[in-house]
Amino acid sequence: MSARKCYRRLMHASSAKALPQPTDPALDAARDLCDRNGAQLTPLRRSVLALVLESAGPATAYQLLDRLKLTRPGAAPPTIYRALDFLVEQKLIHRIERLNAFIPCTGATHAHPHAAQFLICTSCGAVAEIEDASVTKALAHAAAAQGFRPAQATVELNGTCAVCTPTA
Repeated sequence: MSARKCYRRLMHASSAKALPQPTDPALDAARDLCDRNGAQLTPLRRSVLALVLESAGPATAYQLLDRLKLTRPGAAPPTIYRALDFLVEQKLIHRIERLNAFIPCTGATHAHPHAAQFLICTSCGAVAEIEDASVTKALAHAAAAQGFRPAQATVELNGTCAVCTPTA
């Protein structure tokens, strides 16, 4: 099964929030969020966000750059990286460190920062975002016991998704 099909099946089968569709309302909501934050969602940043939203799964900067070049032939690596950095700062997308790739934030319309956890399938590469407050609290409690004050926590859990896990 292709990674794209597996990703889509996982998103429908899992209890994780579904990814927003790359429609104008989703992009308009992103613009509104940026406006509230005093930031500007430029046409380039909007285009990059649309590419991330349209991706069937996690997309690397160079995959996004290749697609961006179809409409902006002069686009270069710094162009895509600046746009991606902005979108991460605005909490519109997430960077999955293990994959060095980007996915949309499933809670892109929320007004508050959130701690997300990611389930990464090592078989098909699918990624699902979850937001479990008990995980966040447990990490904060364990850190506090060590005298550590976390500024941010991102959890990436590697394993096998429901689609790739053989049934017993």
